[in-house]
Amino acid sequence: MTLKMGIIGYGGMAVWHHGSIDDVGDTEIIGAYDIRDEIKEKIIKNKLISYASAEELCADPQINLVLVSTPNDSHKMYSIMALRAGKNVICEKPVSMNAAELEEIIAVSKETGMLFTVHQNRRWDNDFLIVKEILDTGLLKNPYMIESRVQGSRRYLHEWRGYAVNGGGMIYDWGVHLIDQILYMFTDKVISVDAHLQEIYSTEVDDNFTLTLRFESGVSVLVNVATNCFITQPRWHVSCADGTVLIEDWECNGKIVKLNEDADEMTWDEVIVYTAAGPTRMMAPRPKETTVELPLPNVKGNWSEFYQNVYDVIAGKADLLVKPEQVLRTMRVLDAAFESGRTKSSVTCSI
Repeated sequence: MTLKMGIIGYGGMAVWHHGSIDDVGDTEIIGAYDIRDEIKEKIIKNKLISYASAEELCADPQINLVLVSTPNDSHKMYSIMALRAGKNVICEKPVSMNAAELEEIIAVSKETGMLFTVHQNRRWDNDFLIVKEILDTGLLKNPYMIESRVQGSRRYLHEWRGYAVNGGGMIYDWGVHLIDQILYMFTDKVISVDAHLQEIYSTEVDDNFTLTLRFESGVSVLVNVATNCFITQPRWHVSCADGTVLIEDWECNGKIVKLNEDADEMTWDEVIVYTAAGPTRMMAPRPKETTVELPLPNVKGNWSEFYQNVYDVIAGKADLLVKPEQVLRTMRVLDAAFESGRTKSSVTCSI
């Protein structure tokens, strides 16, 4: 089987896709459509067919896979167009402007029998896979507080990302990735969403946000994205009943500090410890022999595995990894986050 792909929207992410699919099986990019004249020239320069319209691309019988990589507000329209033309479809994230739009796309995918998936590529990020490995293997048990942060200081929301009509803002841009990661790790119900959306330099979309999710199991998750942060916090801080995980950055510098199971039970010293903050017993340092420091697991992801899975699914050799129903759950959390931001209150839910 040969995958022959057409691309609708040949911007920065589409060019990244163009390079990534080269690592996968028997695949070929046939051509692309973009409304911008300068991009049409780039398409031709890259030795691809420059289609005059999205309809023309979808009508090309040699194409069996379409990537939708346009601004967010047009994802639904182009995805449904391609599905109805008998094409398998990959849509860039966020897949739609809300959960109801995604439900429409899923219905058309089922009606036509064509594959539909979403490019949630950050399920293959090394830092995320390390956290998932620690929790899945029980290296640390009973997580109760997860903090996931992406922070920078460049402020500017590039191109259409600064406009509400196009689905701009950080909830759509980074939030959809970080929430997808969390929901991929924890499958029990989200029972409340509390979002603080801020417009520090933007005039119409969130450029900073803090989101708190509470799960039915009792796990709480804080997700924070900032574009105006000059001293960044760790990428991950994971608190479990028997230890803590720290991942500092994208390079995965960090450590695990875990209770030492071989140590004697810690006893309370009656002597009060005097610190810079004054006398304390509760927050005095734990005796060193009661903990052990472990390195982070060596887990490596590869973004091209997303495309390899799509190839294998179309060939009938695998199950889809990024399922539309999973992404629908993420979109419902996003909907609740926007409602929470609008009402300035926590939203009770069952997602």
